[in-house]
Amino acid sequence: MNLNPTTNHSRLFSPAVLGTVSLKNRIVMAPLTRSRAADGNVPHELNARYYAQRASAGLIISEATQISPQGQGYPKTPGIYSHAQISGWRSVTNAVHDQGGKIFLQLWHVGRVSHPSTQENGNLPVAPSAIKPVGEIYTEQGMQPFVTPRALEISELPELIADFRQAAVNAKEAGFDGVEIHAANGYLIDQFLRDGTNQRDDAYGGSVENRARLLREVTEAVLTVWEPGRVGVRLSPVNPFNDMADSNPQVTFEAITEQLNAYGLAYLHVVEDRETNFDFQKLRHIFNGAYMANGGYERNSAIIAIDTDRADFIAFGKLFIANPDLPKRLRLGAEFNVPREASFYAGGPDGYDDYPSLDMPDADTN
Repeated sequence: MNLNPTTNHSRLFSPAVLGTVSLKNRIVMAPLTRSRAADGNVPHELNARYYAQRASAGLIISEATQISPQGQGYPKTPGIYSHAQISGWRSVTNAVHDQGGKIFLQLWHVGRVSHPSTQENGNLPVAPSAIKPVGEIYTEQGMQPFVTPRALEISELPELIADFRQAAVNAKEAGFDGVEIHAANGYLIDQFLRDGTNQRDDAYGGSVENRARLLREVTEAVLTVWEPGRVGVRLSPVNPFNDMADSNPQVTFEAITEQLNAYGLAYLHVVEDRETNFDFQKLRHIFNGAYMANGGYERNSAIIAIDTDRADFIAFGKLFIANPDLPKRLRLGAEFNVPREASFYAGGPDGYDDYPSLDMPDADTN
């Protein structure tokens, strides 16, 4: 095995099968909220162009996409619950497929990470428990303090699960190649998983088995629409984003990973923080499907992770924002464009579809 990270012959660049989907490489575009949807939270031509530019990824995972109006947390994020949104996403999937790419939709409900100004009729955001996050959230009126959410009644959960299922149906209608269930980064399902945000005393709280019940039931609902080989789950065991914590994340997420094995899913997408003492390789070895690693990877670390079998796929975030031809740059060892962070959520084409691609020929085609 050649572990020299200067080589362009790494398995990172080789074709692979993810679940039942054939990919041209093991490089994944991570889901990236960009706040560029049109009125009605509808994807449009600008989004189609942006995703098509990045279709050389083995797989694109779409930006997080709310399954319902209640699931929205930020302005101008796309949904997948209206006919217009389905049509808008179809223009995106068509553009990606025309460039030979594959794209999954990430299914999202933000839970407490929202604000009454974003919710229908000024309603409170919902959560497993009425625990206010520390900090502020961006709204159409600028930064606003988080509010205390309303705890979901157990009688509301079947409808919530039905919203995930309908979103999966709509994703299929929109032409996606699969879906990813967003259970990470402090959003609703993650709020149920971690005991810092879930203090329920019913069948959805207390033990890890109970806290993971919503994730299991959402997964089961999605699998009535999509075959397991086209479904993944994203987890973030130690990510503190959105004021998240768990008293014993290693035990919690090893148990959750074991539970997910029952479904034969295509992959487990894990947001890693390699500065912590969490053993991510335990999850990699527990999970029966593909392990997709995410978290600050660059060329050398990605090649080493793949070629030493620490991961099956590597998801890149900020590097894909600034480098639409990232797989080519990784393969050639070329310089990266620098991400312009001030424009990450700016709302227009600047800093979105205007990053340059390499002019030099691809070495693999000579």
